[in-house]
Amino acid sequence: MLVGLFGSGKTTTAGKLARFFTKRGMRVALVGLDIHRPAAMDQLEQVGKKANVPVFIDKNTKDAVKIWMNNISEYKKYDVIIIDTAGRDALSADLIEEIENVNRIVIPNERLLVISADIGQAAQKQAEQFHKSCNITGVIATKMDGTAKAGGALSACAVTKAPIKFIGVGEQQDDLETFNPPGFVSRLLGMGDLEALLEKAKGAIDEKDAEDLGKKFMSGKFNLIDLYEQMSALRKMGPLSKVMEMVPGFSQIKLPKELLQTQEGKLEKWRHAMNSMTKYELENPEEIDVGRLERISKGSGVSIKEIRELIKQYRQSKKMMKMMKGSGDMNKMMKKFKGKLPPGMGM
Repeated sequence: MLVGLFGSGKTTTAGKLARFFTKRGMRVALVGLDIHRPAAMDQLEQVGKKANVPVFIDKNTKDAVKIWMNNISEYKKYDVIIIDTAGRDALSADLIEEIENVNRIVIPNERLLVISADIGQAAQKQAEQFHKSCNITGVIATKMDGTAKAGGALSACAVTKAPIKFIGVGEQQDDLETFNPPGFVSRLLGMGDLEALLEKAKGAIDEKDAEDLGKKFMSGKFNLIDLYEQMSALRKMGPLSKVMEMVPGFSQIKLPKELLQTQEGKLEKWRHAMNSMTKYELENPEEIDVGRLERISKGSGVSIKEIRELIKQYRQSKKMMKMMKGSGDMNKMMKKFKGKLPPGMGM
C-alpha cells in the first residue's frame, strides 16, 4: 500500500512498481483507492495499461474500503497487489481516519511512504503522522532526477525507522531503482554507481545475447548488426545523461547537457540509417560504397556525412577491440569486477 502527500508521485510510482515486479516474472495488479482527486482513477487506468497489468477501480463510489472489498475474490490470482491511496495532508483528520480504516481492512504486507526528494524539513512531521496511522515499513524517494538530494526522505527514515526501499530517478516506468546505500552516496559524491549500471544492463540485454555479443566484440569479428544491438541495449538503459551518471569517473565530468543531447540525437540518426541498410550491408559495412551511401541516405533521411561517421565509429570500435585482445587490459578489468557482473556479461 502506497501512502503520501498530494503530488508526491504515488500513482506514477504504482506503475513503476508494477513494471518492476512484472519484469521479474510476477503477476501484478493495481487497486485504486483514491476517491478524492479528480481523474485519479483514470490516471491509474492509464498507468496500468502502460505497465500491462489489470487495474481494479470503481468510479461510482466514494468509499475506499468498499472498492477494496468488491474485488477481494480476485486478488488471490496475483503475486503482488499494489494499492494507490489518496494523497493527503497528514494533519487532515478525515483522511487520517480513512487511511487507518483502509490499513485495518487490507492488512498490507508493506506500507510504503512515497515522499518527494524536494520536500525538505516538512518531511519529519508528515512521516511521524503517517507512521502513527499505519506503521510505515519502507520509504520510496521520488523525483531523484532533479537537484534535490532526498534529505527529507532520509529524515522520514530516521523518524519511522523504516528503510528507503526504492528511488524514482525519472518519469518513465523503468526509472525506478532498488535503494543501494553505497551506490546512493557514491552518486551524490559524483563517483558513479556501478551496481545500478549493471542492474540496468541486465534489464536491457538477455544473458545469452550479452555473452554472444561479448565474444564477438572481443574477437573483433562484429558487424553493424552487433553495433545496432549494442546501441539498442544502451537506449533501453535510459537517457545517455543518466547512464553517464552511473559510470565511475564519467560522473565527475560535468559534460554540457547540450553535448549529451547531441550524442543521443546522433545515436537515433544512426539507428535510422541502419534500418535503411540491407542485411548484406549490415554484415559487410566495408562494402558500402558511394552508390550505397546515397541510397541509404535517401531511404533514412540521414546525411551521407552522418552515415560515414557511423561507419567510422564501427571501424574505430573494431580496431580498439583488436588492440585490446590479448593485451591483458580487458582481462584485468573483468577480474576487477568479478562477482559484480551479471551472468553472461563476463565476456
